[in-house]
Amino acid sequence: MATTIPDQKRVGMVSLGCPKALVDSERILTRLRADGYAMSADYAGADVVLVNTCGFRDSAKEESLAAIGEAIAENGRVIVTGCLGNEAEAIRARFPDVLAVTGAHQYEAVVEAVHEAAPPAQGPFVDLVPTGDVKLTPRHYSYLKISEGCNHACSFCIIPSLRGKLASRRIDAVLREAEKLVAAGTRELLVISQDTSAYGVDVRHEERTWKGQPVRTHMTDLARELGQLRSADGTPSWVRLHYVYPYPHVDAVIPLMAEGLVTPYLDIPFQHAAPSVLKAMKRPANEAKVLERLRAWREICPDIAIRSSFVVGFPGETEADFQYLLDWLDEAQLDRVGAFRFEPVAGAAANDLSGQVPEAVKEERFARIMEKTEAISAAKLSAKIGRTIRVIVDEVGEPDEDGDLGATARSQADAPEIDGAVYLRNVPASLKPGDFADVRIEDADAHDLFGVIEG
Repeated sequence: MATTIPDQKRVGMVSLGCPKALVDSERILTRLRADGYAMSADYAGADVVLVNTCGFRDSAKEESLAAIGEAIAENGRVIVTGCLGNEAEAIRARFPDVLAVTGAHQYEAVVEAVHEAAPPAQGPFVDLVPTGDVKLTPRHYSYLKISEGCNHACSFCIIPSLRGKLASRRIDAVLREAEKLVAAGTRELLVISQDTSAYGVDVRHEERTWKGQPVRTHMTDLARELGQLRSADGTPSWVRLHYVYPYPHVDAVIPLMAEGLVTPYLDIPFQHAAPSVLKAMKRPANEAKVLERLRAWREICPDIAIRSSFVVGFPGETEADFQYLLDWLDEAQLDRVGAFRFEPVAGAAANDLSGQVPEAVKEERFARIMEKTEAISAAKLSAKIGRTIRVIVDEVGEPDEDGDLGATARSQADAPEIDGAVYLRNVPASLKPGDFADVRIEDADAHDLFGVIEG
């Protein structure tokens, strides 16, 4: 039996940026695989290389430009796509040899450019190419993108100009994709978008039929239905919500977490707490109400984990504003926090604001917020010592000199790539990635937990 397609072309992929871009890369590669292309793990074996870029911050742009340069140097036949593709003239000025440049989520244009650069093999063998989706994540977790674009006009952000206004996917299509992923072995669904809470606003939360019942194109309906999905052995998947703006209807999701339908985890991009800074950012500024809601959420679901990100050194941020943020964090007691120094982004309104903060001050504030949030995290994780918690296994290591196996796992409070881990000792040889296990926590540090499987 033939195992290769005659004259089969191979495509390499460099995927940069956020999980939303990773989903775009998976969709592009899935289309190309269905057209008979094979994937190449290195530059040398590729007939053409795709670079899916990020253009959100200047530092991300430089990383993307460096990746394009490397691909050209190593392969020479390069197609550029993604957010930085909106700056096609600048890319071509720096790299005149690129074969094509397309913008974010322009799948048809990317596939067409690949067809032109490396025409696909023709003939009956193409019909034998498996139709399964290409995944760039481990088999046991998958990103589920529910919408594109954003309706916000935050002064530091250019996402609407890169990816357009909010465009929600049909809820029945999202649920079908999720069901297919779970059937294929996904144990954790990570719901992503630019604004998950706004899902369905653009279509007025239209109803669709799913399993014979009406469901609204709405975050709460989506979360409830995702929580009903089961693997072949009847195991429910974890459902993790990312990029959730704290609109009032988010309150309705918390009882679903308490019931076990949705993973008790919310990724909420607060960005700051000081009212004057939030106003300059053009973001909601009701920080006191947020604290009340956090308390209410924890009363309903005590194990809920809140992750957020904050910008320090935003134009006009005073020392008093920054201290306000630190004090707010003391009250909020968030479980996971990321911080970023403000960077001007070409086209963002914040670039023209007065009161630009010196780089040295940004660095000093960044160090202070990280010190604050690490102390909060260390205390929260230390309180878990002695408890038994549920984890999902990401990786099983090789035996040590004594033949013992260790493993890396995550609790429900830990999203892959961005949060902490649970490190396990003396795991059974039968343990594999994607397994769930109950673990007794023996130790903790500022970011991670350490434990052993019970029983």
